[in-house]
Amino acid sequence: MDRKMYESNGLLSRLVGERMFSVEFVLNDYVQFRFDGSPGAGHPVTLNCYVWPVVEFDGRTWSEKDAGYADALRRLTPGTVVSTTERTGSGVRLALDTGALVIHPTLDEINIEIAELMGFKDGSSMVWRPGEESFEDLM
Repeated sequence: MDRKMYESNGLLSRLVGERMFSVEFVLNDYVQFRFDGSPGAGHPVTLNCYVWPVVEFDGRTWSEKDAGYADALRRLTPGTVVSTTERTGSGVRLALDTGALVIHPTLDEINIEIAELMGFKDGSSMVWRPGEESFEDLM
């Protein structure tokens, strides 16, 4: 990705109005979220989280170590994205009408990448890494 072309929340905001219909745990290593977006692309828009996101709803917060975390993630589906934000110091946030996902790990939770968004019909994609866009505070 050309860093000069990066627009904070540009690609992520394309999820607003889209339904998150699937949460998939992949080899207990990462979690994948699928969205209705990108008609005609032949596949859904996918957000891969290589760190465990925090889940918020009903005034409560769940992290991966909390009992009920998987149930909290599943409870977000089906949910429609109502807003998105990307900000250094707070990371990535997807607010849905069913709750919210917050992606802002600590350094010890990161292997190489934090998250990846892909599957848009025009081929646009985004990979978040520590020290880069919205995660400059994680170096």
